[in-house]
Amino acid sequence: MSKGKEHHDWILRRCCGSIAACFLTLAVLVGFVVLVIYLALHPSKPSFYLQDIQLRSIDLGDPSLTLDVQVTIASRNPNDRVGIYYKTLHAFTTYRDEPVTIPVSLPAIYQGHKDQSVWSPVMSGDSVPVAPYVADAMKQDISAGYVLLHVKVDGRVKWKVGSWVSGGYHLFVNCPALLSASGGNAGGAFAMSAATAGGGGGHNVSLKFTQPTYCTVDV
Repeated sequence: MSKGKEHHDWILRRCCGSIAACFLTLAVLVGFVVLVIYLALHPSKPSFYLQDIQLRSIDLGDPSLTLDVQVTIASRNPNDRVGIYYKTLHAFTTYRDEPVTIPVSLPAIYQGHKDQSVWSPVMSGDSVPVAPYVADAMKQDISAGYVLLHVKVDGRVKWKVGSWVSGGYHLFVNCPALLSASGGNAGGAFAMSAATAGGGGGHNVSLKFTQPTYCTVDV
């Protein structure tokens, strides 16, 4: 009777081991197929384009900065067979590598093959503390007739091939935005006013977004 029980336990272990081996083999096979499909399709990262930026107001404190801008950013999916899910996107503006607006959330979207999408967020920062040299540099740049801002997008994307959806990948976009008093009106650029405070009072400088620009994209 003991031998019968041992034989039964041996058969049970063999069955459990065989089932586990089958599941492991299936998981490896599925992973391999997904990897082959992914490598075969070679998904390309999306392209981003800064179409416009409107500087609504700017006020320089000591040392702080209040800024209100609206930007128009376009993205394009260059892939023929791969869709893109944009997840948890946040846009913000920097000047000399320092954030000058609070990050704002962009709507999560799905972008099909060769599709284009456009976001037009309003970004603002109220009395954002900056280093003294940053406030001084902003005053000098405005007086000189130009300001270089950077519009950035930080978030995650997922690739979609058929019904398969990949895990999340980090997305970082950096768009240079040159505002110039002597810039042309290329691409429908808008006239903007910047009021600088301090000293003997404020003064107005008319600035324009010089031209639409391509953005650097890291995935």
